[in-house]
Amino acid sequence: MTTTSERPRPTPEDQPPTTAADTAAPGPGDPFDRDDLPSPRGATGALLRSLLGPHRRMVAVTALCLLVQQAAVQAGPLIVAYAIDRGVPAFRADDHGPLIAVAVAYLLAAALGSSLEYGFIRLAARVNQAVLLDLRGRIFRHGQALSVDFHDRYTSGRLISRSTSDVEALRELLEEGLQELVGVVVSSLYITLMLLWLDLAMGSVAVLSFVPLYFVMRMYRRRAARVFAERSSAIADLIVKFAETLNGIRPVRAFRRERANDARFAVLNRRHERANGDSLLEMARYVVLSRLIANTAVAGMVLWGGYRVAGGTLELGVLAAAVLFIRRLYDPIDRLAMFLNSYESAGASLRKIAGLLHQRPSVPEPVEARALPEREGERPGREVVFDGVRFAYRTGGEILPRFDLRVPAGQTVAVVGSTGAGKSTLAKLLARFYDPTEGRVLLDGVDLRDLAFPELRRGVVMVTQEAFLFSGTVAENIAIGRPDASREEIERAAKAIGAHDFIAALPDGYDTDVRKRGGRISAGQRQLVAFARALLADPAVLILDEATSSLDVPGERAVQQAMDTVLRGRTAVVIAHRLSTVEIADRVLVMERGRVIEDGSPAELIGGTGSFAGLHRAWRESLVG
Repeated sequence: MTTTSERPRPTPEDQPPTTAADTAAPGPGDPFDRDDLPSPRGATGALLRSLLGPHRRMVAVTALCLLVQQAAVQAGPLIVAYAIDRGVPAFRADDHGPLIAVAVAYLLAAALGSSLEYGFIRLAARVNQAVLLDLRGRIFRHGQALSVDFHDRYTSGRLISRSTSDVEALRELLEEGLQELVGVVVSSLYITLMLLWLDLAMGSVAVLSFVPLYFVMRMYRRRAARVFAERSSAIADLIVKFAETLNGIRPVRAFRRERANDARFAVLNRRHERANGDSLLEMARYVVLSRLIANTAVAGMVLWGGYRVAGGTLELGVLAAAVLFIRRLYDPIDRLAMFLNSYESAGASLRKIAGLLHQRPSVPEPVEARALPEREGERPGREVVFDGVRFAYRTGGEILPRFDLRVPAGQTVAVVGSTGAGKSTLAKLLARFYDPTEGRVLLDGVDLRDLAFPELRRGVVMVTQEAFLFSGTVAENIAIGRPDASREEIERAAKAIGAHDFIAALPDGYDTDVRKRGGRISAGQRQLVAFARALLADPAVLILDEATSSLDVPGERAVQQAMDTVLRGRTAVVIAHRLSTVEIADRVLVMERGRVIEDGSPAELIGGTGSFAGLHRAWRESLVG
């Protein structure tokens, strides 16, 4: 017997391996109870580097544009100093050349700075959009790749929040805040060097004034990190509640949940309002303190510089240039506060995205895939074997304590039992939505974990109770079973199932848009489309998970006729909610607490004295009544 712990698991080279936090059963500290998922130290930086890595050359050219642009911009005060100390005295001596040169130099520096700023903005925008495009694609692809058990625990609203509000926060940082930061850092470096070159004493005082500013900034970052994490969680909870309510609008209206939902949404909305207010308060505190420090420093240096000019130890032009430089040094403080605002918001969002992308599928692709053996003759079915299977969900106890079952190729097996007996778990293991905790599920002797996903999906198809249809045409929804199918093959599958007449009667026939979740057609019609999809896919094994439980009697009869067609010759496992479905089966399994307590043909079990016979009698009596 092979257990999952004995089998090697693939670890993609570009992704970190699964951690204990990914596999632990949920409890009071379960990460799925929170908005953020755990990720290893440095995962956020690694994600950002991987996003920027493909654009290294463009990033380098962008940085070069900014460096030269800032050099051109910061030349202005030096030109002013030259004009005051050299140009004006020369002009008084009837030498107009220096002042004309100053004017030309100033215009050239301004033109160069503007041109390079335009180039920087264009290049930065291209990099930013490429990064955001890549990130949204990663989130979408990763969300599809994660296993069913992840989506059972992590709501779709949170996934939507990751790809919308969190990506938007990163967009604001890249498009607005990052340009401000780089500009402030580069200009501060240039200005500091120019101040030290113009006058060592004044430059040193300017550098020392950054010490209290550093501590103010450090305090802001520490407090803002907590505030923005709370704000990101608050908006995610709002999106979850909004999506959940609209997706479940029918039960909301049926059970008059509007007021209760309004009250809950108001609580979440107020939480988001408080988080936003806290972020603005933190920014206001930073701006006030930093301005106080900056203005005090500027006033002190102007006063000190004036005394030095009066004493003849400092040239007036040098003082003018130094004052201009100092104002330029402190003016970006407000813009830096906006950057820190964007930075903390984007940092909180990026940590959440990194935590999501760090999650590994619990049902991974095999390291070395095997192919299914060729089918014998014309038989479409394959043998299914559950060999020593045990299974427990992460959220609870063991569902299948030990399960052994053999379904010969071409046999239709109906599985019945009370809620929680393990029927749907059996179907999900066969579809490989989950892997066994212990043991193997074999298809013609091949472990499902050794089959590549495309091979597995060609071999095993599940039709669920919901019969989910995507927005798009009827033909597109049927062709999901085989995307390369021709229109003739699609229509042939629909005719075989008995769906052609109602499809042809739709406004645009097979080209009719079924709209969201197939809301344009009835539940029975959606189920027929799902069966046409399954027939077109031509699987060896078909799983029907309570495929008629939500239908009325006419709809059930139409679907059962379709089932006769789609099951013919295939191996089938039918999870039966209504006992009328059992009549098409070759064999019936009655399950209780994860074990098979009865196994036989429908006729044998009906004629016996076991649980199925009792269920069947009660069902017949309900029909008579």
